[in-house]
Amino acid sequence: MKIIAAADGSALGNPGPAGWGWYVDEQHWASGGWPHGTNNMGELMAVLDLLQQTAHLDATLHILCDSQYVINSVTKWMPGWKRNGWKKKDGKPVLNVDLMKAIDEAIAGRPVTFEWVKGHAGHHLNEKADALANAAATAYQAGRATNPGPGFAAPVTGAAPEVPAATAIMPAASATAPVVPPAAAPAPADADLFSLFDDLDSPATAPAAPAAPRPTGAEPRLITEPAASAIDTVIAGERALLTADVRSDPTRVAALLHTQFREIGRSGRLFTRDEILAHIAPLDPPVTLEVISAEQIDANTILLLWRSVGETPALRSSTWVRTTTGWAQRFHQATAEA
Repeated sequence: MKIIAAADGSALGNPGPAGWGWYVDEQHWASGGWPHGTNNMGELMAVLDLLQQTAHLDATLHILCDSQYVINSVTKWMPGWKRNGWKKKDGKPVLNVDLMKAIDEAIAGRPVTFEWVKGHAGHHLNEKADALANAAATAYQAGRATNPGPGFAAPVTGAAPEVPAATAIMPAASATAPVVPPAAAPAPADADLFSLFDDLDSPATAPAAPAAPRPTGAEPRLITEPAASAIDTVIAGERALLTADVRSDPTRVAALLHTQFREIGRSGRLFTRDEILAHIAPLDPPVTLEVISAEQIDANTILLLWRSVGETPALRSSTWVRTTTGWAQRFHQATAEA
């Protein structure tokens, strides 16, 4: 079996709100993005997610890209970078090294070929992937979630998915489903999310008012500057969850929390993602983060231990996982410090 797919990326402002997408046919496509990223990051992430989602298939994968940077990185430059400790000939670190390493791991031993296609030239699959990437970037710019798409949840059967008959390009609106849940019941008095309610006489009972529009540079970053390490990215995300501008907007908090996020507060109570998003608000007094340790357990998991400063002392642990849209906090636990 042969799978032919197009992969593309987009960044509004480059860097700015960024998206990625890959497309095979109407039953097999995916998209995602970040509040802040570059076009090259989007191009690479599209290829990485395509490789990861087709890993279980016994198939040859032919990837169409309009990015010479991606094709040359994977097919020409990567072996030399690896031999040189992921540094270029001039000794400078390879940009987007985390994505490069993940692609190198995902492609090992697989029959994968690349083909350059000219962008915005009417190629059906490329136009579809471009539309998905642009829709994802636009969604993050507007503070909405992307539609992850069906992906390759089940093996493809039948004939190889060659270029399908032309259909209308998916509109941006298809990738803009809201992520904030409807208003929930009042939060219990012992709620936490970094000590949000532990020391208050009465709990918050409604979501905070939407924040005023902010410049792009103020957006929380799931992936920070292109050369940042995965650990740097996670620490930046953890810090963002403590800032007043992020906590004033549940959509921005949602972008940093995994869809299955859970938290155990200092009181020992378990909280769900929906409970947190319904009652998130700025911390009073403000809380800052003091890193104790950060360990990358595997390519897709980071454990962060830290101390919250500016409140009743507490030790905290956060587990972050790599998803198709970047790094997201999967679990958080707080313990009162002796």
